[in-house]
Amino acid sequence: MNQPIKSLSFNRVLLWSGAIASITLNSLIAPVLSAPEPQILEDSPKAIIDEMWQIVNNEFVDYKFNRVHWQEKRQELLSQDYANNKQAYKAINKALKNLGDPYTRFLAPSDFATLNSQTSGELSGIGVRLILDKRTSQLFVVEAVRNSPAAKGGIKRGDRIIRINGKPSALMSLEQARDELQGELGTEVSLQLSRKDKGVFQVTLTRSEIEIASVSYNLKEEGQIRVGYIKLEEFSSHAAEQMKLAIKDLDQKQVSGYVLDLRGNPGGLLFASVDIARLWLEQGEIVMTVDRRGGDRHFRANGTSLTNLPLVVLVDQGSASASEILAGALKENKRATVVGTNTYGKGTVQSVHSLSDGSGLAVTIARYYPPSGTDINHKGINPDIYLDLSMEQQLRLKNDPELMGTNADPQYKQAVGILKKNSSAIPVPTTPKPVGLRWENLRDAITDDNPRWQRMTQ
Repeated sequence: MNQPIKSLSFNRVLLWSGAIASITLNSLIAPVLSAPEPQILEDSPKAIIDEMWQIVNNEFVDYKFNRVHWQEKRQELLSQDYANNKQAYKAINKALKNLGDPYTRFLAPSDFATLNSQTSGELSGIGVRLILDKRTSQLFVVEAVRNSPAAKGGIKRGDRIIRINGKPSALMSLEQARDELQGELGTEVSLQLSRKDKGVFQVTLTRSEIEIASVSYNLKEEGQIRVGYIKLEEFSSHAAEQMKLAIKDLDQKQVSGYVLDLRGNPGGLLFASVDIARLWLEQGEIVMTVDRRGGDRHFRANGTSLTNLPLVVLVDQGSASASEILAGALKENKRATVVGTNTYGKGTVQSVHSLSDGSGLAVTIARYYPPSGTDINHKGINPDIYLDLSMEQQLRLKNDPELMGTNADPQYKQAVGILKKNSSAIPVPTTPKPVGLRWENLRDAITDDNPRWQRMTQ
């Protein structure tokens, strides 16, 4: 089963999905632009603007800045007066839009804090995953994270949250509920809940550091073979360690092969994708990155793979960025069979910077290429076996995520068929089935477009 992971350092080189950027590779070596001396701007909105300008000037992958006169842009921005930071934010967003790259973007303090939680795999809260029924505005607990304040306080799946800190949850959006539950470490949260067999009751919990599970896994017995099913939600700083534990645990259960599910995975940290690829791949190139000066960096397997058992990778249009690096490396090194539809098609790398007022800036610093050197931007990774889902099948899986990774899931069923052909069958034991820990989709609701339900972990 999943085990607690100790903290890893937070690496701020990101690959994350979003709108598709228009990018071409220039083989010329970019000139080094000399930045003007920073002005003394004191503690003013202009200071944030100049911080943004300096970072883009030094790092943006397109040294021509999409034909924007970037030196003149600085003078234009600093010649204006800004009454507050919000006005400065508006000017920054307008300037960045001119660069023609949707991945180079400004992040207001609240958005920057959310991104930090996603990529670090940690947040300060009570450890509950919530779901909002939009029809009734009722807020329910889907799961209390293991060893969290919520789990220790006796909160269970299905509990309805009536009030948070005395405020009615029926008047809150999922984001507002998140804000109420999050807060400084060591502070308290008061909840009024309702449970079928208990009625209305009150719980007071103390906020602590919560590690969000990026990896869920379980053992599935499919006829005469055992399948290790692993779902990777995103590439956070904890993802590689969680993946390592999953593979080791399933290996001890004598699986015949693995299904690695990357469907809907929007990406995350570059180095997490490399580290996870190394867990599956014994040798071969994983990815190459190219910066604006034409400098390239190669990431390769290093002989530390944990298994050579047959592997099938599931992908779809929601598999982006770091997911595409992993799928591309495993496919092109012939380590795995990729099943599903074409992936998203995002071939750029971003670096994230914290600005002095708590806001942030993500700037595209490089382009990346799979081992073949193919430019996947706008194109994505082509699966070995193309298998799309009908609209009816998609809605069924979206409305009931428990069906993913079962025989009601056509892409998983196809993966099992491949493993049966490639695996040495291991007889199903007569002892009771081992219990696999199933963690469901532990990430914020920003990627959940279910028309009825919204999900969030806090």
